[in-house]
Amino acid sequence: MPGPLEVDPIHAAYQQWIDAGWGDAADGMATVTSVIRAQQILMARVDEVLRPLGLTFARFELLMLLRFSRTGRLPMSKASTRLQVHPASVTNAADRLEAAGLVQRTPHPSDGRTTLIELTPTGRTVVENAATALNEHVFSVPGISNTAARELVAVLTGLRREAGDFNATAKSFD
Repeated sequence: MPGPLEVDPIHAAYQQWIDAGWGDAADGMATVTSVIRAQQILMARVDEVLRPLGLTFARFELLMLLRFSRTGRLPMSKASTRLQVHPASVTNAADRLEAAGLVQRTPHPSDGRTTLIELTPTGRTVVENAATALNEHVFSVPGISNTAARELVAVLTGLRREAGDFNATAKSFD
C-alpha cells in the first residue's frame, strides 16, 4: 500500500460534488464514501488478525454466534437469521469450518428437516483465540476515542433502524 496521501480524496470529491452543482448530495456522498473507506480499513485490520488463524470475518462471526449460544449449537436457519445473511452464506461458512474441524453438523433431535451446526472443542479454542486477538489488536484500538466510538455506533444504529435492519422497538445502543 502506498503511504498516506497529501490530500483527503473524499474531501476533494466533496468539493468537486459542490462545484458540479450537486451540493445537496455532497454531504451524503461524503458520508457513504467515508463509511465504505472506513469499512475497508477496518476489514484489512481484522483480516490481518484472523488470517493466521485460518478464519475470515464471516466464519469468525458464525463461530462467535455458536460460542454465545446457550448450547453451542443452532439450527442453520437460525444462524442465517441472526447473522442477517443469506442461508447459502451460512452453508458456505459451515462447509469451510466443518472441513477445518471447527464445527460439525448434526440432525435436530426432534425435527428431521432441520440441521444443527455445533461448535467443536477445537472450534471453541480457535474462536476464543480469535476473539482475544481481535480484542487486543482491533476492538480495543479502533482508531477513534471511546466517546467517538459510542457516538458513531449511535448514528449508525439510527441508520440501520431507518433501513429496517431491526424492529424499531428492539433494544439498541442509542
